[in-house]
Amino acid sequence: MKLEEGTPYPLGATFDGDGVNFALFSEHATRVELCLFDASGINEAARFELTECTNDVWHGYLPDAPAGLVYGYRVHGPYQPAQGHRFNPNKVLLDPYAHAIVGEFSNDPRSFGYQEDQPGLPDPIDNAAIAIKAKVVAEPYDWGDEKPPHIPLAETIIYEAHVRGLTMLHPDVPEEIRGSYAGLAHPAVLAHLKKLGITAIELLPIHFFTDESHLLKQGLSNYWGYNSLGFFAPETHYWSGREGTTPLSEFRDMVKALHGIGVEVLLDVVFNHTAESSDMGPTLSLRGIDNANYYVLKPGQPDQYENWSGCGNVLNLSHPRVLQMVMDSLRYWVSQCHVDGFRFDLAPILGRVDQHFSPQAPFFIAIQQDPLLSGVKLIAEPWDVGHGGYQLGHFPNGWAEWSDQFRDVMRKFWLHDGVHRALFAQRFAASSDSFHRQGRRPIAVVNFICAHDGFNLRDMVSYNHKHNQANKEHNRDGHNHNLSWNCGEEGPSKDSGVNILRLRSMKAMLATVLLAQGTPMFLAGDELGHTQQGNNNAYCQDNEMNWLNWQLAEPGLVEYVAELIAIRKSCDVLMSGRWWTGIHDEWGRADVEWLNPSGAPLHSHDWEDAGGRAMMIQLGGRLLIMINASAHQVHFRLPAGMWGLRLASTGDAESEINPHDCRVAARSVTILESS
Repeated sequence: MKLEEGTPYPLGATFDGDGVNFALFSEHATRVELCLFDASGINEAARFELTECTNDVWHGYLPDAPAGLVYGYRVHGPYQPAQGHRFNPNKVLLDPYAHAIVGEFSNDPRSFGYQEDQPGLPDPIDNAAIAIKAKVVAEPYDWGDEKPPHIPLAETIIYEAHVRGLTMLHPDVPEEIRGSYAGLAHPAVLAHLKKLGITAIELLPIHFFTDESHLLKQGLSNYWGYNSLGFFAPETHYWSGREGTTPLSEFRDMVKALHGIGVEVLLDVVFNHTAESSDMGPTLSLRGIDNANYYVLKPGQPDQYENWSGCGNVLNLSHPRVLQMVMDSLRYWVSQCHVDGFRFDLAPILGRVDQHFSPQAPFFIAIQQDPLLSGVKLIAEPWDVGHGGYQLGHFPNGWAEWSDQFRDVMRKFWLHDGVHRALFAQRFAASSDSFHRQGRRPIAVVNFICAHDGFNLRDMVSYNHKHNQANKEHNRDGHNHNLSWNCGEEGPSKDSGVNILRLRSMKAMLATVLLAQGTPMFLAGDELGHTQQGNNNAYCQDNEMNWLNWQLAEPGLVEYVAELIAIRKSCDVLMSGRWWTGIHDEWGRADVEWLNPSGAPLHSHDWEDAGGRAMMIQLGGRLLIMINASAHQVHFRLPAGMWGLRLASTGDAESEINPHDCRVAARSVTILESS
């Protein structure tokens, strides 16, 4: 084969039926070589110099080159860390636009671009045999009559899940597809999601990622996947490996199956940093291609990286080519894989301009004007670890944001004390103090009590302290301020009183999430009562600590969650996406009324009473939520009307209801419906 001129666009490797065009951005490179490998990705078979460079894009075309070709790049230029450059042509580099990836990071010394004893000098050892490489992809896909659900955010109920952990122990999923995209698309899993009534599944990262060096040294792995390297390639470990399938085809099959039951697919994406880590990390891709442009370097210290991510480096979205890469990735997953939206990890980093967060940052503007991406769901984790990194409520219109304030207030309200009714109501009513501004709607707040990071729901009521010894960091990792409560005994208990209290508390918190104004999200496994054995940072535990044990599910809890979701869907004031006003209409009904246990409207002294642990919330005149976070049964006087029991967190038999009043057990919620 003879390399021809090719074109600088599109970036990446593009098969046109007759050959492959290769295009790679690098402003500071002096020379770029395209390296071809055999199917194993181990043996280098050919090497071509890309002699054409247009607008800093090196390009060439290989006629007759087939899809499936394995390749990488050697990029020449200065190795001058003090000037921000870390070129080393002894290292074969992964194409940032790779749509399929071969190999994995093994912490081999050859993966590092510097000499171990002299980091200021480039490592002379060639890494071709062990480098992570790209594969040329040409995979047409028949979507048939598949149609994305296009569910309004006001009607969205999010289920945060891990592809692998969801099915590794599922007894009805065949062993050969457990832990895979295919396993998630199995009818048994789809039936569970449909039974719950969730409308969107938010998947922890599925972009190709690697394990961190320190985990590999400890014999651990990165289970969560927040260590991305390939933003266009699905993670290969979540592929079943079945003949006739690929990671991409299986991922698309999964999306198609979920859309078939009306469930949207949201991807948790990590564009704040890459797996290349700090200056002591490996050279796998961007660092060796154009370090000075792809990463944010410290002012005056270009041999060091800004670390607003806490993971060693930060992607430089202020650079137009880096922004282009991120935008191209997002468009790819929407246009070619039909995903419905994204949750952005450490999202303030994406909006930093000259070190500071701005809602008018180039990334936000690019999203806003994009005809494809402006129409999908966009969810921010609104904090990073840099200066000024806490930005709750400050993202642009069109974005939703995780609310740690809802999480912490509701944990404290149900499991501790010191939260007065006014603060509870403020969080229950979509945190208007943070979000009722500049035309934003209540759906902009994503309410949750538990997520992948921190205690899950069972452990929230079973442990006072984290138990992270399995992470091999001497229990130093993970949050110390969990606002959890073990209900009287640390860890598993045989005490029936403790277990009853735990179950009531779990149900009460689930009810709080699913019936609050805003966009609700809950963690996969919380509806089963899954435990992580007290580990509140189980990011490196690819085992039964994280894998959901379906056969040990808490009896009746799935049905309870399903009924809560059904109640939410039947309540107009929860599904409208409009701010509550409390104003009565011509029939005397208000969207929300806040009542004390005697049935009267809350007065100023009621709102600020930190000892007041009980109240009623009447929604639309049709739904009455009785909340009792105290340690004792509370007698509620019902508002005028005919009320019937819809759901009780303690079980119907423990609820005492007559036409005028109701007794609600300690730390529980009872929901009545107007008849």
